[in-house]
Amino acid sequence: MNDVVSLDRQRVSDAEDGAGNRRKAYLSKRRRWGGPLFGLGVFFVLIGSLGFGAWRHYSQQRELMAISEQRRNFVPSVRVATVKASDPIALVSLPAATTSAFSVANLFARASGYIDKRNVDIGDRVKEGQLLVQITAPELDHQITQAEATLGQTKASVQQTQANLDLARITWARDKPLVEKRWVTPQQGSVDVQNLKALEAGLAVAQANEAAQEAQIKVLNQQKAYQRVVAPFDGVITQRNIDVGSLVQADTTSGTFMFTIMQSNVIRTQVFVPQDQAFGLGPGVEAVVRVPEIPNRTFPGKVTRIAEALQPGTRTMLTEIDIPNPDGALAVGIYCLVELHIPRKTSSLLVPAEAIIFNPDGLQVAVVENGVANIRKLSVARDLGTAVEVSDGVKAGDQVILNPAVDLVDGSKVSTSNQGPGPNAR
Repeated sequence: MNDVVSLDRQRVSDAEDGAGNRRKAYLSKRRRWGGPLFGLGVFFVLIGSLGFGAWRHYSQQRELMAISEQRRNFVPSVRVATVKASDPIALVSLPAATTSAFSVANLFARASGYIDKRNVDIGDRVKEGQLLVQITAPELDHQITQAEATLGQTKASVQQTQANLDLARITWARDKPLVEKRWVTPQQGSVDVQNLKALEAGLAVAQANEAAQEAQIKVLNQQKAYQRVVAPFDGVITQRNIDVGSLVQADTTSGTFMFTIMQSNVIRTQVFVPQDQAFGLGPGVEAVVRVPEIPNRTFPGKVTRIAEALQPGTRTMLTEIDIPNPDGALAVGIYCLVELHIPRKTSSLLVPAEAIIFNPDGLQVAVVENGVANIRKLSVARDLGTAVEVSDGVKAGDQVILNPAVDLVDGSKVSTSNQGPGPNAR
């Protein structure tokens, strides 16, 4: 029994030894081939990485070349606007200082006396020749009566002197042939001649006195007419300084001030036009007046007179405008805005402000011709805000690029898309 067990143990031991030998052989073999296989794997991984990197670099290079080619062949689409000729009439809006009446008159007393009637007050509209006040002066009536009586006496004196002169002429006509025949003494002839001359001189004095008295009566009658104070023109009463019963004095230097009357059916206003807009301005140019407090109405007028010279300090020209005001809607002394329709002396072109290129080369614009952008320099005459007036560089009908790109160069190919609005400033 023990032999059998020993035999089994021997077999087990031999089996374990065999397995151990085989394991050692395997490990030895693995050690012998593991190093070269690992190196070969690393080599293939390195080759694969290099190949992938080269392929990726090649792909990126091809993509860059394609993009560059695309950029070279790319034609950008741009918006354009048409250059237009400026309107022959320039609209110039300017603030006016204030409105004033066409005519203003201060009425003074030309006859001394008391106010008997006052027919108007401040704010009343009157017509030419309308009675404003009536002045009463009884002493003036007495002076006129006295002067008329004196004139009657003077006329009677003239008639008496004329009658005496006629008698003297008849007497001399009768005595002259007698003196010549010496039937009457020469002394009597001399008396007749001198008496005739004295009466002729007396008649001239009497006639002069009559003319002087008539002139005095005219003066008194004129003063009588001044008792009726009438409106010199159609207008409105803006000031009153007298009332019924007031004593007024007639004097050339200190006469009583009674009324101020303004002619308001025509309103005047003055505006100072800058130099760059004054050329072409003259009498007859149409104007439109606007009042901020009357937003839904305009008042047409015309330039009536200009200063014909610029003021040195401001380089502006004083311009006066007359505005018809039949309904009295415009008041005197209000602030207003004036729009002048001035004919242009020289024609110009309008270019949109968004088409202007600002760079060190000055003001330029890109004009599209046959699909190519051409950069042109501009000579700007005036900046209108949304547009500029130019005198050189473009012509009417040119297509200019709106908001051009910063990298746009002369000769670049472009394609036009929707056309932008042209300048409409006037």
